[in-house]
Amino acid sequence: MTRSAFLRARRPEHKQQRREAILAAARDCARASGVRAVSLGAVAEAAGLAKSNIARYFGTREEIYLELLTEEWQRWAGTVAPRLRAAHGTTEAMTALAETLVDQPLFCDLLSHVSTSLEHNVSAPAARTFKHALHDNVAAMGAELAGVTDLNDREGGELVAMAAGLAGNLYRAANPPPVLAQVYAEDPELAAARPALLPTLVRALSALAAGLPTLRNESVLNAGEGYLV
Repeated sequence: MTRSAFLRARRPEHKQQRREAILAAARDCARASGVRAVSLGAVAEAAGLAKSNIARYFGTREEIYLELLTEEWQRWAGTVAPRLRAAHGTTEAMTALAETLVDQPLFCDLLSHVSTSLEHNVSAPAARTFKHALHDNVAAMGAELAGVTDLNDREGGELVAMAAGLAGNLYRAANPPPVLAQVYAEDPELAAARPALLPTLVRALSALAAGLPTLRNESVLNAGEGYLV
């Protein structure tokens, strides 16, 4: 949509089109150059808007990407749920979690920035909306996971939250910046520090799934409430 068309938008449906166009532009920019490299100005230019117009819909760049992250979480939940229902045991369930994460590189990229930047410079309402959506998704996915493993609902939620955190950290390590990629290519000994994303994630999740039930009766470890999200 052109900038002039945006300027004429007044109806609620037109305002919703603006929000969707901003989110689509932010998504395209992130896929092209990575979340970290995208500025608010780049999103505005891709959407055909002035930066001041974007502020009517999103207070900051980080709020745009928090909303995109919410959408990606929901997409992951919708993708992994049927895989989990069809899984036979923990091994297949962990593989389903890992494969569906790796299949969403934008999601992994967003996860790699959530605690270091995306949850900063946002309003309380935006943060609250994000956290509520995240909590609901984790709880629902945890229940699905508990249905096909030895985990209970709470442990399933913990594992889902940890899967997302691990995916973000491992994605960054598996996709290093150009200088590190060059170093790894030139030094095979150091290249071992660059993990293979999928098998590393499957192995880590399998270890967590095996370990969580053994801590079920540890009162100190179970004293906290809530997930690590």
